[in-house]
Amino acid sequence: MGEGIRVPLIVPGTRPELAELEERISAERGRISLLYQVLLNSAPIASGWEQMLTAVRNQTSISAGLRELIILRVAVLNRASFEFEAHVPIAVRAGLDGGKIEAVTEKTVSQAFDPREKLALELTDAMTRDVTVPEHLFRRLKQEFDDKGIVELVATVAAYNMVSRFLVALNISH
Repeated sequence: MGEGIRVPLIVPGTRPELAELEERISAERGRISLLYQVLLNSAPIASGWEQMLTAVRNQTSISAGLRELIILRVAVLNRASFEFEAHVPIAVRAGLDGGKIEAVTEKTVSQAFDPREKLALELTDAMTRDVTVPEHLFRRLKQEFDDKGIVELVATVAAYNMVSRFLVALNISH
């Protein structure tokens, strides 16, 4: 692409009115990443984003490994290399092996995944590529996941589509 990030970065500690929000982001995330330095251009968006993504990442019943597979797959499908690279170490910590991480980059869902993972990745592909979820896929999801699990899976896919599309649109790639 060659272009830089399309909006200015807000350097942590430079805007007193953002101090409380920056403290909350740092407490939850351990730092204020490049993504949040862009989001801080709008305090309400940064605040809501942090709350929503914290719920998706840390407060659902979805296993960390399954969550990270979904996040990596969304990043691949949306060509969000920054997101993919940021989540590989998290995926490894969640117990995903290199084979699954590599397989998530393939054009179609491979045999490297167990049935629940394949189902979640099929959902991810449908939502990300086509937006709609075919009825036959939804019936299979209902056989494997309860209503809470389905809501959490769908929210995870939707949230990380938001993340990756934000990153790509604003050229956050390093």
